[in-house]
Amino acid sequence: MIKDEVFYTKTMAKVFADQGNLEKAAEIYKYLLRREPQRHDLIDALSDIEKKSIQTGNRELEEIFAKWVDLLIKYNGIQKLKELQRCLTEGS
Repeated sequence: MIKDEVFYTKTMAKVFADQGNLEKAAEIYKYLLRREPQRHDLIDALSDIEKKSIQTGNRELEEIFAKWVDLLIKYNGIQKLKELQRCLTEGS
């Protein structure tokens, strides 16, 4: 069986990066750097990928936090409605 690594190229890594698959792009750049550690173009490309990964991760955390806050607000609203309903049924 032929391993995927046989076909790893800088172009392939760029295609993965352009498609947003930063993990696969980084994997390819790291593989290429193990074979040719002196290639500054690969070092720079991997550095760019790692920066994008951090930025993407921060955006994902922001989205998760925003959803969490939204859910917390809804939960508090439901709790207030339940309390109001309880007060109304006790007062009847």
